[in-house]
Amino acid sequence: MKILFVYPNIDAQVGFNYGLAFISAVLKQHGHITRLLNINEKLTEIPADSQIKQFVEDYNPDLIGFSVVTPQYQHALRFARAIKSFFNVPIVCGGVHATMVPEEVLQEECFDYVCVGEGEEAILELVTKLENGEDTSRIPNIWTKRAGKIIKNNVRPFTDIARLPRKDYELFDLQRLIDVEDGWVRLMASRGCPYRCTYCFNHKIVERYKEETASPRTGDPAGRPYLRRHSVDEVLSEIDFLLSRYKNIRMFIFDDDLFTLDKQYSAMFCDKYPKHTTLPFVVNAHVKAFDEERARALKQANCAIVKFGLESGSERIRREILNRPMSNDEIIRAFQCAQKYDLHTSAFVMFGLPHETKEDIMETIKLLSIIKPGRFRWSIFFPFPGTAAYEISAKGGYLNLEKMKRLNNFTDDTCLDFGHEHNLFISKLQKTFPWYVNMYQDGAEDDIYSVLVRLVEEQTAGSWEKFKDYIPSLDQELSRCLSLASKEHYRIKYNSFTAVRSDWRQ
Repeated sequence: MKILFVYPNIDAQVGFNYGLAFISAVLKQHGHITRLLNINEKLTEIPADSQIKQFVEDYNPDLIGFSVVTPQYQHALRFARAIKSFFNVPIVCGGVHATMVPEEVLQEECFDYVCVGEGEEAILELVTKLENGEDTSRIPNIWTKRAGKIIKNNVRPFTDIARLPRKDYELFDLQRLIDVEDGWVRLMASRGCPYRCTYCFNHKIVERYKEETASPRTGDPAGRPYLRRHSVDEVLSEIDFLLSRYKNIRMFIFDDDLFTLDKQYSAMFCDKYPKHTTLPFVVNAHVKAFDEERARALKQANCAIVKFGLESGSERIRREILNRPMSNDEIIRAFQCAQKYDLHTSAFVMFGLPHETKEDIMETIKLLSIIKPGRFRWSIFFPFPGTAAYEISAKGGYLNLEKMKRLNNFTDDTCLDFGHEHNLFISKLQKTFPWYVNMYQDGAEDDIYSVLVRLVEEQTAGSWEKFKDYIPSLDQELSRCLSLASKEHYRIKYNSFTAVRSDWRQ
């Protein structure tokens, strides 16, 4: 059979979808043919309906599969409806959004199936049954509908990722992604996270698997079947493959939720990695799973960046809203530990949270000025349907559902409504967040960033709409002048939601 995957990723970062790459590899292993529409404006012009029609008719697939996150669902609906209007082919929708709200997705006439949870084995079974003309209504992980009635099926046990074939990199035209991403290549050595942050869908998915599967197939010794890893040798073999097959690779970035969680595993990786390549790499860590031993091993293996999710500098917000019970002292110690071994650090923060005040946001800014990460990225809170944070937002009366449907990402605007004054403050922060951090780093009222922050805060909604367009060029010119004066600061770099310390040269 021929399967067409559609990955809408509009007005967002260029992405590599691990799920689609694995599903494609499994299907090809069983003799099927796959192709991808990777829809991102940095890769190609966003196709019109007529172009979609021509592409689908030329390829003539037997099944079409969408992988969708909530901010991209509006685009998935548009493309799926267009396809259904001219091409009678079954369409399955998977990904986070479909997993969290499968009934909502199946209410749309354009979707015939929903894949709930991991799809490697489920999609293969769906394709096999479609090819053989067999009944597709009782496939684990696959929901469907008959005569307007939704048929729900339990999930199967977690996939044993060690048994999966290597990801299908060619599905994504990896060389093009490497070139667009300036030589950065994404990898994932594990699946799963043990934490239960309210804004994350991971633990909600785990709860579904616990309820619907009697005997977990695989997992770690602590009885957490959702935590699975490729062996260190498997990961290194994949790195060898990538280096032998593709050019211009400058950096490997591991997208594991927590690369440093298993101390023994990360130590083994750090010991073996330099024997395969000297290229730098990036990992995600947690302040509660990071110490001097891990920092030393990462540095010796040529780790370039260690990323930490902080989310908020307010201990109240972390405790009461986010369920991230870590103290500011623990955060400070983790960053000091990384910096002791000259590891470039990255901090992830968000604002625009339910029940968050301006004072809470200022605590986040002040914490960043204390820990002095090598870089930080900020986002505006987006409540994914099905998560605890969504319920907190709904109960607090913050949700603006119409605005939520229009957003493509969680970096440009908020879909919560806090009232005019706080909404305007969030809009200003989205553009000028590093200026606030720079202001607190210097601590002088007459410092240039203090002056700029006062200027920003004085703007009315009308004047801000005009002024905000000057922020990127103003930040760039100010950074150039400060760099000439050897004045350390954070500058907006790479995109509109990342700030990097001025001494970063890579």
